Amino acid sequence: MTLIQAFKSAAAAFFGVQKSESHEKDFESETPFPFILAGVILAIGLVLLLITIVNIVLW
Repeated sequence: MTLIQAFKSAAAAFFGVQKSESHEKDFESETPFPFILAGVILAIGLVLLLITIVNIVLW
């Protein structure tokens, strides 16, 4: 599994729109590292986006 595929899968799971076929395919992966990395990066990105939006609104 490539990192790009892991990002797509993690983003779909992040928003709750992942298909069951994709979910099953993800669990067949030999290592969870790409999914963990993608999830951490997406979570940090979401937090930074929310901080930016709040700062813009309060400015």
